[in-house]
Amino acid sequence: MSLANKLTQERRARLSAERLLEQKQAELFSANQKLGAHAKKLSEEIVETRAEVKNVRDENQRVKSDLSVAHKKIEIAERRLWASIEAIEDGFSFFNAESEMIIANKSYLAVFEELEEAKTGLTYVRMLQLLTEEGIVDIGDVSPAAWRARMLERWQSQSPAPETIRLWNGQYVKLIDQRGHGGDVVSLAHNITESVNNERDLREARDKAEAAARAKSAFLANMSHEIRTPMNGVVGMADLLIETEMDEEQKLFAQTIKNSGEALLVIINDVLDYSKLDAEKMLLLTDSFDLENAIHEVVMLLQPVAQEKGIAVAVDYDLFLPTQFDGDVGRIRQVLTNLVGNAIKFTGEGHVLVRVVGVGDAAQKTTQLHITVEDTGIGIPQEKLGHVFGEFNQVDDATNRSYEGTGLGLAISQKLIRMMGGEIWVDSEVGKGSSFGFKINLATLGKPESIDAYSLEGLSKAIVLERSEQMASLISRQLTTLGLGCHISETVEDVLKAAAKGADVVLADSEMAGYDLVSALADAEFKGAVVLLTSQLGAFQKQADTELAIHQLAKPISRRKLLEKLETVSKSMKKSAPQLSVVEQEADAKEETPATAPSERAMRVLAAEDNKTNRLVFQKLVKPLDIDLKFAENGKEAVELYQSFAPDMIFMDVSMPEMDGKEATRAIRGLEGGNEVHVPIFALTAHAMNGDKEEILSCGMDHFLTKPLRKAEIFAAIGRNQPSDARDVVSDA
Repeated sequence: MSLANKLTQERRARLSAERLLEQKQAELFSANQKLGAHAKKLSEEIVETRAEVKNVRDENQRVKSDLSVAHKKIEIAERRLWASIEAIEDGFSFFNAESEMIIANKSYLAVFEELEEAKTGLTYVRMLQLLTEEGIVDIGDVSPAAWRARMLERWQSQSPAPETIRLWNGQYVKLIDQRGHGGDVVSLAHNITESVNNERDLREARDKAEAAARAKSAFLANMSHEIRTPMNGVVGMADLLIETEMDEEQKLFAQTIKNSGEALLVIINDVLDYSKLDAEKMLLLTDSFDLENAIHEVVMLLQPVAQEKGIAVAVDYDLFLPTQFDGDVGRIRQVLTNLVGNAIKFTGEGHVLVRVVGVGDAAQKTTQLHITVEDTGIGIPQEKLGHVFGEFNQVDDATNRSYEGTGLGLAISQKLIRMMGGEIWVDSEVGKGSSFGFKINLATLGKPESIDAYSLEGLSKAIVLERSEQMASLISRQLTTLGLGCHISETVEDVLKAAAKGADVVLADSEMAGYDLVSALADAEFKGAVVLLTSQLGAFQKQADTELAIHQLAKPISRRKLLEKLETVSKSMKKSAPQLSVVEQEADAKEETPATAPSERAMRVLAAEDNKTNRLVFQKLVKPLDIDLKFAENGKEAVELYQSFAPDMIFMDVSMPEMDGKEATRAIRGLEGGNEVHVPIFALTAHAMNGDKEEILSCGMDHFLTKPLRKAEIFAAIGRNQPSDARDVVSDA
């Protein structure tokens, strides 16, 4: 090999070695870099680890510190809680699911009087045994085993009911236990001895108060009777005195006595009623009654006052509205008496109208009644409307202060209507009058009386002469509803002109026309009938010198009385009509047989009244009536006269010596037995106290008449109960 080749190979080997060295150096450098990076990373991780360790150590130290604080707070809370539990006067204990006592305060354990077993760990069953065996609890006549069994059964229930136990020393403890979700039970023992004693004291005080209230009620009832008895005599005798012949000054004196007596009676009645309502002692009774009759009875009672003032009082009862309802007719009458009485009191001229409408509910068999009392009086300012229903209130101005009264009537009426579930209101305009109204729901007992039940054959046209425009319009509307043509006249001359054109019946105000009209119609050979509208029954008798058919109809006019009177007129016209067919004559003969048979006997009326003055008043009141009247001075005499006298009706005073009216009525109803004849008995009573009305009705009496007695009420009662076999108490034609 040449030198050049060897040099070349050596050069190549050297270059290769250099390249290999460079490669190894590069690899070593790279390895050094990686090793340095790793070392750096390890160094950083060590630093971080040291920091974390430090943090953990610091956190651990803080936790230990917090735990120490928490333990101290828990210890304080436990100490305070236990101190609070110990400070509680009532007992507190806690039982676990196995009914073992875990904790209990001193008050809870005090009842055991330091028994060694009475401590934590005591079971509920053993606790019951200690209570009975040691005589700690007063279980009365119950056996210890039965008492423990009952208490254990209560304890084991999910929600134990509170239990009151009596300890041997007379103290009362109320146990209230509550079970948790895990079966643990928290038991509280309240010492209620003071509450029990207070309750006993309150019960005794209530019994004393009720006894005092009963005594007060009895005192009021007795005193009211003692006051009313002479006052009724004063008012009754003054009323009779006014009807005698006196000069003007004497009449003024007598009228003043009557008005003052009546005012005093109203005040007494209002105060008694309001005291009962205020004490919630007023009771509502439910009985069947005729609403239309009740309204007319109220109006008849107040009619004399209205007549004295020249005020017309009318009743507009919807012809298609039922009259029979279930309710407390006495309280309804009381409300109506207040409203109508106020309307008359505050009306100087014009009229008072009682309007009755209603809406029936066939499904519920009830009727919502709207009853309004309208007047043409002085009216009430708008800002005073809310004031009138307050206690002892009248509208406070110079005009109203001239009217007497307690101011309780409307307050009592409002309370009564609210008790019936109704509403009462007032609308008014100063100088034009007021309208008081109320609505109530009453159970309906029947359908409206059918007009078709009355025969008005032969009547087609009527003439009305009435001084009150309101009354004339009302009568005209009723007659039109009955199918009659109607002409309203303002003078007797106008009636004569209308009658000349044809009419079947003339309805005339007796005070406006009277027998002047009758004579004029007779002279004009009027062939129809005349019905005199009068406010006083029996005020006119048939004249002998005219054959014109004359009838009387009391005002205000009820629809039933109007229909009955028109039917009577129709029959009298048929009777006088010529050329009847044989069939018609036979029908008339059958129909008229009972009516044409003469009645020989007078209606027998028995009045039981112990007060001599009241007997005299009653005798003078009924003097104009054709009746056979006998008096009984007590209930015993009334029963004896019932058997010997056989009265057609009885007026029975409630309060009498020897035997009172209630006992006498029971005796009479017992004597009636199963007889078909039921003698109507009217209670004569002062303003009844709470419960009196219910008791009076339950003893067998049929109706009430309150004292002082009114002629219109007495006449109406006798007229409604006149037997068919007795002659008329008042000649109607």
